[in-house]
Amino acid sequence: MNKDAKVYVAGHRGMVGSAICRTLLANGYKNIITRTSSELDLRNQQAVSEFFAEEQPDYVFLAAAKVGGIVANNTYRAEFIYDNLMMETNVIHSAYKAGVTKLMFLGSSCIYPKLAPQPLKEEYLLTGELEPTNEPYAIAKIAGIKLCEAYRDQYGCNFISVMPTNLYGYKDNYHPQNSHVLPALIRRFHEAKEGGAETVTIWGSGSPRREFLFADDLAEACLFLMNSYDGRELINIGTGEDVTIKELALLVKEVVGYAGDIAFDTSKPDGTPRKLMDVSKLHSLGYRHKIELREGIKMAYADFKEEFITA
Repeated sequence: MNKDAKVYVAGHRGMVGSAICRTLLANGYKNIITRTSSELDLRNQQAVSEFFAEEQPDYVFLAAAKVGGIVANNTYRAEFIYDNLMMETNVIHSAYKAGVTKLMFLGSSCIYPKLAPQPLKEEYLLTGELEPTNEPYAIAKIAGIKLCEAYRDQYGCNFISVMPTNLYGYKDNYHPQNSHVLPALIRRFHEAKEGGAETVTIWGSGSPRREFLFADDLAEACLFLMNSYDGRELINIGTGEDVTIKELALLVKEVVGYAGDIAFDTSKPDGTPRKLMDVSKLHSLGYRHKIELREGIKMAYADFKEEFITA
């Protein structure tokens, strides 16, 4: 990517998109185009088409998505499949029509079958049934991967797909019901500490294993791949390391400074037993994450206190 190239970051106000913008600026890319959802509704085909025709971006990072945790995914099933399908379809098609040099589509690790062998290799896509609670979101993301492949096959577009593992970091979503597990734990332990609660109850058994990547590490990996990878196959982005939800909870408890007890509500669902990415392809290309989990949680908690508590 030429430093003067026009780069469109879709979803720039979200955790991932904002991290990509920070990384681009830090690496000398100044010509960044952004639009808020109120300025450009990516679900509106005509609006997206007109935006691309007018702006003519050279590169696109498609980080815009409707996202959430188990509860949100399972509750707003129609919204999760409709909104995500419309956004990615409109952006990818308009990028093709506008002659975009290269596009990166960001998926999610939930695209893999619920009971796929661990760690998750890229070739496991579409080899088994999905986790039912987030199936609509996963199907939308799989469609995005296949759109990139199809536009590459038919039109020769240099559209690539990356699959991030579970993410956390600056500008995360700390909504009480709709957030992912790590930000949800940060908020709950903070509120328990401030409120003097004796116990924090966590959904499930605490035994599922999850992998977590700081969003700024993801952004660096995305820029690295935008500059070095032109393959048809998707690429996993993660750490290659995981922890149990119980271990994660104990780590967040320690970082937050909560002194009470932890209880597990085993009547609630665990979700997928394990989700660990095989990142050997990413490592072979020369990229490894830099921010370890404890350090990242400290950074995220500091951001939570500054952004949400101070505000």
